[in-house]
Amino acid sequence: MLPPRPAGRKGTRVVFVTEQFDKSIQKLLATRIAVYLMTFLIVTVAWAAHTRLFQVVGKIDDTLALLNLACMMTITFLPFTFSLMVTFPEVPLGILLFCMCVIAIGAVQALIVVYAFRFPHLLNPQIARSAHRALCRQHVLCIVLRGPALCFAAAGFSLFFYPASYLLMATVIFLPYVSKAASWCRGRLMGPQEPPAHSVEVFTFHLQEPLSKERVEAFSDGVYAIVATLLILDICENNVPDPKDVAERFHGSLVAALSVSGPHFLAYFGSFATVGLLWFAHHSLFLHVRKATQSMGLLNTLSLAFVGGLPLAYQQTSAFARRPRDELESVRVSCAIIFFASVFQLAMWTAALLHGADTLQPAARFGGREHAFMLAKLALYPCASLLAFISTCFLSRFSAAIFHLTQIAVPLAFLLLRLLVRLALGLLHMLRGLARPAPGAEDASRAPLLPAPC
Repeated sequence: MLPPRPAGRKGTRVVFVTEQFDKSIQKLLATRIAVYLMTFLIVTVAWAAHTRLFQVVGKIDDTLALLNLACMMTITFLPFTFSLMVTFPEVPLGILLFCMCVIAIGAVQALIVVYAFRFPHLLNPQIARSAHRALCRQHVLCIVLRGPALCFAAAGFSLFFYPASYLLMATVIFLPYVSKAASWCRGRLMGPQEPPAHSVEVFTFHLQEPLSKERVEAFSDGVYAIVATLLILDICENNVPDPKDVAERFHGSLVAALSVSGPHFLAYFGSFATVGLLWFAHHSLFLHVRKATQSMGLLNTLSLAFVGGLPLAYQQTSAFARRPRDELESVRVSCAIIFFASVFQLAMWTAALLHGADTLQPAARFGGREHAFMLAKLALYPCASLLAFISTCFLSRFSAAIFHLTQIAVPLAFLLLRLLVRLALGLLHMLRGLARPAPGAEDASRAPLLPAPC
């Protein structure tokens, strides 16, 4: 007779397999987020180089237009290589294709530089009149090709040690700022150097050097528009019921069929409101900005990278009804995405204030009610998402309710924000008036100690 099988062994095995599955899902999600952020930032580095490049090139002919079209076509292939890297992070083919695209983009940009310098009438007038055009061309080519050179090395490392490939591709993102920091350290150690007689400073990456404000706004608006479009496509594609299912499962009731997708619609409206309000805060910020700097461009890029993750937050929060076990992790991931997308906007406003004379409009250089209102507008989402994240640490059973309450409360707070700021400033003014002694109070307090007049 066989001995009885322990009753708890099967349940323990199921729990162990479930935990292993959850860990693999979390690892996959972390890999997707990391690869997405790296890819997005590399694309924005290519965009920044393209923007700076056309500050060197002043006019465009048919050849330059075709070369620029080839560059844009190669950039549009990057999302496919990103999908390969996410799905197969340990297979070198995705890394190779991505690096080949970056190398091709750099090669086309280098051809644009060489062609433009061959015909000086196509150049920026300042460079066209310069006696050091050859040195300027060498300087621009060096900056354009150093990113593709790193990607060439990353492609080689992917064949035998792929983590080094990801490290080299991440270096491409911060290479201009690392180079600037290295030159600063060299200047501190070796003393100030004499500036060269020729000037090639048209194409540089100084942190306080101005960017094209219009290009930054156009790129940002494009990212917000694409994110909003992805949300709309998700809700239209996945939540329209099949007529056959409506007839068989819901007895022809379309209302009952749509009620099943209620959590999806709630997540969609909350996510779209988040995208819209973040865009509104970004738009309000750039109304006060006269000139953007490299540091503001970097902070804007980091903010947009997390804005691009909002469709992922929508997918996570819309799955609460199907996967209630994972709602705590989904809420925390969504709160983290919203926090970083908004806190980098707040950092961008801080960077603008630090150089207000150069970056802000004349009407926005002085403090007052508008500064307080702008600070409150930009601090609302970081504070709300951080508060929601911390609340889920203590009230994990109510994580979904906390997140949905935050999505409802923040738009209402935006509507009442100006009134709340006015009330807060009025209260501070009143408290300051109470703390300040009244005129003549000091003389009155000393009066009994003075001798009586004769």
